Amino acid sequence: MKPKLHILPVIIISQFACTSLWFAGNAIIEPLMLKTGMGLEIIGYALSSVQLGFIVGTLVFALLMIADRYPPARVFMFCALLASFCNFILLSASLSKGLLLMARFGTGFFLAGIYPVGMKIAADYYEKGLGKALGFLVSALVLGSAFPFLINGLEWGRDYRAVIMITSGLAVLGGFMLWALVPNGPYRKHSTKLFLRAGPDLFKIKGFRSAAFGYFGHMWELYAFWAFTPLAVETYNGIHHTAMPVALTTFGIIATGGISCVLGGLLSLRHGSKKVALVSLALSGSLCLASPFLFWLAAPLFIAGWILWSMAVIADSPQFSRLVADSVPIELKGTALTLVNCIGFAISIVSIQLLAYLVDRMNVNYLFLFLVLGPVLGLAGLKGKTP
Repeated sequence: MKPKLHILPVIIISQFACTSLWFAGNAIIEPLMLKTGMGLEIIGYALSSVQLGFIVGTLVFALLMIADRYPPARVFMFCALLASFCNFILLSASLSKGLLLMARFGTGFFLAGIYPVGMKIAADYYEKGLGKALGFLVSALVLGSAFPFLINGLEWGRDYRAVIMITSGLAVLGGFMLWALVPNGPYRKHSTKLFLRAGPDLFKIKGFRSAAFGYFGHMWELYAFWAFTPLAVETYNGIHHTAMPVALTTFGIIATGGISCVLGGLLSLRHGSKKVALVSLALSGSLCLASPFLFWLAAPLFIAGWILWSMAVIADSPQFSRLVADSVPIELKGTALTLVNCIGFAISIVSIQLLAYLVDRMNVNYLFLFLVLGPVLGLAGLKGKTP
């Protein structure tokens, strides 16, 4: 049964609208610093709390099998409303450090009912061609993550409140749109029980272990790269006395990564997911090592280098999901993906907090060198047997 033409575009647009909440706090770092009295460490805290909320939410939603017991589009809508409310808390006149962290944690928790559930809804419709569909959905996540920076960089978005109001409004709109236009898919099945106790046994499977460690390396690099890209642009401006618009430049850099997700999906049809992931990790690792030199290039070359890095750092994401899913028995797919996602996001918190700790203790030019640990781990993992 071929899905109606509007199904995938609606899922993509809704994912984009709702995941715009992910980096809404990081797009308005300076106003949040003034309101909470925090320093540059807020860059790490604002995103790490979202990541932690997402981890807890993913586990809770999986253990309670929320998206299987209830219509996933309805789950998506309610989570969009609640995540939007948590995001709106950032406009509180009495915003403290504690309230900020709780609000971002809540946003992350309910994003667990948006991003993975959106993937499930796509799987309910696309039994064949799912890899291609997932490439578009990860692109939507990338564009959604970048979108708050675009709002902040435009004239009418200079007031930080506009960033929060627009992203919150978009999330509500996206939630209702998916609920109204995307019913249960023809391939929707009640998943088998989540077997978290099978976790240690999964790592005995060579294919799973290889794909998982590749994904862990990918996650060490990805979110830390996104979180500290605005600081990289600011640092370049300071070195060269240029005036590149930080928010708009950050949007352009992150958003172009969405293109590589689609390209990676298409290339994987011919060359396989493992090869696409290997090339992406090798390229992003090379750019980690080259990052100190990028700061001394002319502005167009600096931007080109950062854009290339942005494309390499995300192109492998859908491929790792496929490699993990293909490496385990069908009854353990949900458990495998849940486990790998939770560990991966936990690893991203460590790398984000590491860079946040180091940012006041070393030259920013050399800060991104620490991200090379991720590609090195990922490449070492992928040397093993994968499907």
